[in-house]
This record gives sequence, structure tokens and C-alpha cells, in this order.
Amino acid sequence: MSLVHEIDYGTPASKSEKLVSLVIDGMKVEVPEGTSIMRAAMEVGNQIPKLCATDMLDAFGSCRLCLVEIEGRAGTPASCTTPVMDGMVVKTQTERLKQIRKGVMELYISDHPLDCLTCSANGDCELQDMAGVVGLREVRYGYEGENHTKLGKDESNPYFTYEQSKCIVCNRCVRACEEVQGTFALTISGRGFGSRVSPGMDEPFLSSECVSCGACVQACPTATLNEKAMFEIGTPEHSVVTTCAYCGVGCAFKAEMRGDELVRMVPYKDGKANRGHSCVKGRFAYGYATHQDRILKPMIRASIHEPWREVSYEEAINYAASEFKRIQAKYGRRSVGGITSSRCTNEETYLVQKLIRGAFGNNNVDTCARVCHSPTGYGLSQTYGTSAGTQDFDSVEASDVVLIIGANPTDGHPVFGSRLKKRLRQGAKLIVVDPRRTDIVRSPHVEASYHLALRPGTNVAIVTALAHVVVTEGLVNEAFVRERCDWDDFQEWAAFVADPRHSPEEVEKYTGVKAADVRGAARLYATGGNGAIYYGLGVTEHSQGSTTVMAIANLAMATGNIGRDGVGVNPLRGQNNVQGSCDMGSFPHELPGYRHISDDATRASFEALWGVTLDDEPGLRIPNMFDAAVDGTFKGMYVQGEDILQSDPDTKHVSAGLGALECLVVQDIFLNETANYAHVFLPGCTFLEKDGTFTNAERRIQRVRKVMAPKNGYADWEVTIMLAKALGYEMDYAHPSEIMDEIARLTPTFTGVSYKKLDEMGSVQWPCNEKAPEGTPIMHIGGFVRGKGKFMLTEYVPTDERTGPRFPLLLTTGRILSQYNVGAQTRRTANVAWHAEDVLEIHPHDAENRGIRDGDFVRLESRAGATSLRAVISERIPAGVVYTTFHHPVTQANVVTTDYSDWATNCPEYKVTAVQVAPSNGPSQWQEEYEKLSRESRRIAEAAE
Repeated sequence: MSLVHEIDYGTPASKSEKLVSLVIDGMKVEVPEGTSIMRAAMEVGNQIPKLCATDMLDAFGSCRLCLVEIEGRAGTPASCTTPVMDGMVVKTQTERLKQIRKGVMELYISDHPLDCLTCSANGDCELQDMAGVVGLREVRYGYEGENHTKLGKDESNPYFTYEQSKCIVCNRCVRACEEVQGTFALTISGRGFGSRVSPGMDEPFLSSECVSCGACVQACPTATLNEKAMFEIGTPEHSVVTTCAYCGVGCAFKAEMRGDELVRMVPYKDGKANRGHSCVKGRFAYGYATHQDRILKPMIRASIHEPWREVSYEEAINYAASEFKRIQAKYGRRSVGGITSSRCTNEETYLVQKLIRGAFGNNNVDTCARVCHSPTGYGLSQTYGTSAGTQDFDSVEASDVVLIIGANPTDGHPVFGSRLKKRLRQGAKLIVVDPRRTDIVRSPHVEASYHLALRPGTNVAIVTALAHVVVTEGLVNEAFVRERCDWDDFQEWAAFVADPRHSPEEVEKYTGVKAADVRGAARLYATGGNGAIYYGLGVTEHSQGSTTVMAIANLAMATGNIGRDGVGVNPLRGQNNVQGSCDMGSFPHELPGYRHISDDATRASFEALWGVTLDDEPGLRIPNMFDAAVDGTFKGMYVQGEDILQSDPDTKHVSAGLGALECLVVQDIFLNETANYAHVFLPGCTFLEKDGTFTNAERRIQRVRKVMAPKNGYADWEVTIMLAKALGYEMDYAHPSEIMDEIARLTPTFTGVSYKKLDEMGSVQWPCNEKAPEGTPIMHIGGFVRGKGKFMLTEYVPTDERTGPRFPLLLTTGRILSQYNVGAQTRRTANVAWHAEDVLEIHPHDAENRGIRDGDFVRLESRAGATSLRAVISERIPAGVVYTTFHHPVTQANVVTTDYSDWATNCPEYKVTAVQVAPSNGPSQWQEEYEKLSRESRRIAEAAE
């Protein structure tokens, strides 16, 4: 193996379809109009020296190394900023150019530390490379630069250093922060030889606005910005392309290794989801894979009150199988079930649902999508005929108006958020529907045209009001609706939304949003050109989550914003493989490919290949499993890669259900909160130890490649097979590619998918089959999957969760950039430097009424339970609403959330909880006990190390 080297063409590719011809160093070259001379030369393998240029950034032309001579033109223009012209004759290497380049390099080197042998970038330094390329052998000005060589080093960031003495002021880091990330956290301060890169107002990196995405580190051509791992481990010697295991964006990375030690994760430029960009989690927060808290050996115990006992895999698997058999013999075939993981691969998830259906003999299988995006599957399948988003991420580059509802892309899906911000800076308009003023509402060079700060729980009312304006003001795209949708359904829907009770003026009393703003937003979306809708958990995690998804689908159809580039309905999926876990048949009523378990023909195809008779009755959903466990009819559960005790709502009820189980098998990388109730613990693998595929939020299937051997001895799919065999059900696979081959045979949308195709193409988006052999970037072109698009009536029904004298405030929840989901991974990395605890955002008015000051401990209480956390006084949320995250188990935000859920899918109503907030003396007793236990566990682990 060797390092995967990507060609840097110096400047971005031109998108022009017109070709022009020119001659470079005697060779004829044909390239798209608008291509730079530098890139054109690189296309034929002629690398022009450069320092400030890279194809991730727009041309800048400051380093003066890439000068060329053009026949018939005076001077020596920069090749990076000079576009090609038809008939142009270019020379890139003449005596004149050689002398100029050497002179430029002399100036750089005269003011640069010459510690190359001990520099962390030795062998990976473009300045070093270019000195060799231009043939620099001496420096007439000496080597005692009195400016940069005496400057200090900023080591405040936990992941990288900033060594000012090595800065050549190429501006690449500043431009990367602006053009790629869109944070504008860096600038150049000073003038002439006194100029240097400055984070913020000459602040340390950690306290500046830098979000540690790594774009500046990646862009830096020297060791000015360099990862600390390069100091500690050394230069990598081989790399493997794989896929990030955090959010649903699905960024591709080069895992750069030294032996079996991971040195760094470098965003892969050919990754079609991220296009060479990353966030702080994917780029840096991989240390959890080798964290001392990892459990690497199986453990069992007869009772949750007993200590764990390390055993062999054989003993643990046999014990789990015998317990499941005993339970089924005593309580019946449907008394056991399992939960698949949205963090595991498609292949691993497929095997778990196959085990439950084939070995357990029932359909009691569910996944965490139940508690996040199950309304997406239901709502989009009803209206469009599919259970996934309609576009690829590239599509946003063609959007003219973007409507974001219930999503916070800069925190939850930051790489897509950066691409979105870039499009907004180019002129696209933005509408945000969210109770909270998220960063995307207003950030550097980005400001929403409308922020509809609605009252939590009123999504259906606001979207229907938008549709009311579209219909009553004649903004419907009637040609699209007549051609593509059921006209009778549309007319019924149009009459429904046109009812005066759905007008912005009428619904203002529910939503709290000014009618004029709703009308303005509706007009902008309907008439502003290509309109794209992106939504998240702020839509789905409501009692009317499915209704809101259908309302969004209606709005897109009515305005004709479906079926082409730049438009669409796009759910921003939370976890890395939540889309894949749904695709793989993880719901109790569906087999892989979203086909109902009651369909005889579908069931027969699986039975023929699986060699087993399948139950035709849908199984239990996750909430039903807990209910049945408390009732005494559900007694055994296999949970792979999910911490349901921390992530699911109404923690008291979940813990009661888990406590009632006679056998709980948890397969994970850490002893999570759910494992407190487990009888068998099976060690899991991180994504770095896996072979398989993930499917991201744009339906993109991508390879996950093993970069190191499983530290626990077995891959997750192998453990599932061992359990199946112990239960008497044979599974026989030699490699995950064989599992994908089986998926392709059984799933119509995957019939063209294979590891060979994925390796050749990099990735594909389903459907990938005979009709679309290279995948489907954009859905519903020319027609909907279901045939005619179906408009659904979306009556607003207020949630049963109401405020009152006892609980006068509404709690809503969300995520923060540096942490991920329940924090099991990111809390075990240096990301805690940015978010060491969950806090409660409260409006100044509400805080003043309660005598709460910024930083005070407060008690957060609902009818379900109470917890304590620190208050942060903020105007980002309106009066009457409070907000918190759920990344730290010591906070246990879901102690407070209730058991209300979506009417169609049981997706919990996390986003609307009536609460009271009051001053507190500090953490509650259970929190103190938890923290004490955590400290003791860490102390024991450290002592063992």
C-alpha cells in the first residue's frame, strides 16, 4: 500500500462546455473555455511551480512563482489567473522564467526557518518541493530573517498548531476559511514583512471564531498550520479511502496511516458528498477508536446487579443464544426482538434484521430512524412513492431560493452547511423556519430574507399557511401539477389550503409569526426561481411529523420544485447510515427496499434465498417493545450500536422496559447507558475497522474500507453470524461484498450495486439498476416513482403537550457542531474543549422573571422528570421557549422529554415539551452519583493503563 496522491490542478475546473485549443510548451491542448493556463498545463502533465494556488480555491496570483510567457503578449502573467484563449501559445520554462522564480524563492527562504530535518512537514512541504523544482541552490540575502523566524507558536487548538515563523503569507488558509468553510475567521494582519495570518482579532485559535474544520490546515503549503499527530507519530506512509462515520453527509476521507496507527484523516477531493471539505468531527475526532474506555472482550452476567465477567466469544454467544431460546420457549416466539444500528454498515444492519426474521422467527426489528426520520419515510412514500430525499448535494449549487425548516445545517451537517453558505454568498435567497435563531440565519456575508420564528409544534400550520398564499395568490405551477400530479387530489387540496382558516393572518395566533413575513416567504419560494427545501429533526420529531413532511411535499409539487437540478425535498439525515438502516429493512413492517412484509410475492423471494419461512405479521416498534417489556410479554432484546437509554424519550419508561428484560444483549464499542441493563456485552468495531458501505442523506452508497484490524478480534458482521449459528440459523459469508451481492439480488433499487462498481465509480446513488445503471442523482425526473404525485390534506392538530401554570415554557432540543448524537464518540476526544457540558438556553425575559443569571445551575422539570444544568441567557430563542442539547449522559435531557409521538410512525415528540425552569443549587443527586461513578471508572481505567 502507498499514499493515495490526488492531483492538484492549481485552480478549479471550468464548467463551460465550449472547448478552446492552445499550445503549451509545444504540445497542443484542448480544454474548456475559462480554464486557467496553470490547469491546462497540468492536464497534460506539465506542472507549473506554484505556492498560493490550489484547485480547492479560486485563483489568487500572489506568490509569483507560476509566471509564464505568452507569444505576442508582453510581460510574464501568472498562469493561475490567466484564462486560456483559442490559438494561445504558452511557454512555461524559459531562462527568463527560471531566474524570476529563483529570485522569488530566495525571498521566501531568506525569511523562513531552515529546520527542515526536524520540521513536522518534512517530506510534506510544498515550499520545500518548490525550492527543488525551481533549482534553488543558494540565497543571496542570507537566512537570518528577522521577522517571522522569531515569532511564537499557538498551540491552543487541541488538534493543530499555528507556527507563525513558518508562514509565507500565501493567503491559502484565509481563502479556505472564506471560500470553502465560509466562517471568515482568519485574516492577514500587518503589512509587508510584518504581515501574518491572524485568527480573529489576534486571538488564540481556540478562542477565535475558527470552527476547526481543518480547511486551513489542509490548504497550508508549509508547517505553519500542522496537525499535532504529525509531531507525535510522524509522516504517514500509506492511506486508505473510506467514509466518515458521523453525520448523514457522508464525507469521504483518506485515512493516512503509519503502520496500523492512524496519523490523520484528510478529506478526499473526489468524495462526491464533501468535495474535499470536512468538519471538526470527521477531520479530527477519531481518537475514540483507540480510547481506553473501549471494551475489547465479551462479558456476561446473570443479573444486572452482578459485576461483569470477561469470557470468550464462544461462551458469550452460546449464553446469549441459550437465553433467547429459553425465553421463546417460555413466553413465545414474539417475546424477543432487536434493534439495528444507524452507525453500522448496510451489510451489518442487513444481517441483524435477517437474524431477527430468520433466527428469532418474527419481525420485532426496529432502528433509531424510528426516533428521528421515520416520518420522512412515511410522508414521502405517501406523496412521491419513495422514502428518501430527491437530490444530491451538488444540486444546491443551482438553487435560487433555499427554504430550511427545522434544521441547523451549520451545526448538524456542517460540510453541506458550508456548501449552502457558499451558494447564498453567490446570491441565492434564504428562508429559515425555526423557533431558534440558528447560525445560518445570520453569519458572515449570509443573511436570511425571512426568519419565521414559529412556536414549537406549529410546523403544519406554518407550511399550510405558505401553501395558502401560493394557491390564493395564483402562484401555483399549474402546468407542472396537471402533467405530473393527480389533478383531482390537487383540487381538493387547493380548496383545503385556500380556506381562510389557513391564512397567515389566522394561523398567526398559533405560530406567533407575523402574517406579512409568511406571505413574503411564500412569494419568494414560489417565484424566486429554483426552490429547494431542506429539513431536519425539527420537522420529524413532532406529533405531526409525518403531516409536516407531507405538507412540505405538497408545497414543492404545487410550485413545480421537483424533478430537476436546484430544487427538491431534502431531509438532512442525522447519523451516518440512518438512510441505509431504513433501506436494509430495519422497520418491523418492511423488508429491504421498503416492501411490506405482508406481500406474499416479496416474502417468497426472501424465503427462497434465506431458506426460512417468514412471519407475515408486522412486529413491534421500539416504543411497543418497551411497553410490552413493562407488561411482561417481551423479554429479550439484541441491540447493535445504539444507546437507546440515552437517545430515546421518557427515560424512566425506557429504563423500566430495559429493566424488565430477562436477556439484553448489547453490541457496542463502549459500555454505554443501555449496557447498564445488559446481561451480555459483545465488543463492537469502529468504522476504521470495518469493510462495508454507508448510505448518506442523498442516497449515496459509499465504501467503508478497513484501515486497521478489529481491535476486538471480529468485525460486527462476523459476530452477528456467530449468534445466528448458535441459534441454529446458518449464515455463510466470507466477506461483506457477498452480503451486498445478496442485498442486490433481493432489493430492486440496489440490483446494480456491487463493490466492483463502487470501487470504479467511487459511489452511486440508489436507485441503481437496469433503468439507472450509474445511479440516480436526482429523483422524479419526468414523473414520480408512484406515478402521479399525490397531494395530501394536512390538518393542523395542536399537540397534546400543552403549557400551563405548572409548566409554562416549551423545551426544544438540537445538536451542536463539536458533539455528535449522544456523545459516546465525541466526548472521548478533545472536542470536549468546545462543549464540555449541555447547557440550557433561556431568553433574558424568562431568566429575569425567575431570578436566573448567566451560568447559574437551574432545574429543568416536565411532567416526565427533571434534571439540572447550567443556564445560558440568550436571545437566539424567543421568550417562552428554552433549548438544550443531548450530548452528555450526565444531563440526561430525555429524562424530561415525554412519550408523545407522531401519529403515523411513533417518532417521539422531542421538540415540544412543556417545562418549568427554576434556580437550583447544583446537579441533582442522581447526576452527582453518575458523575462520581464516571470519575471512578476513569480512575480505574487510567490505573489499568
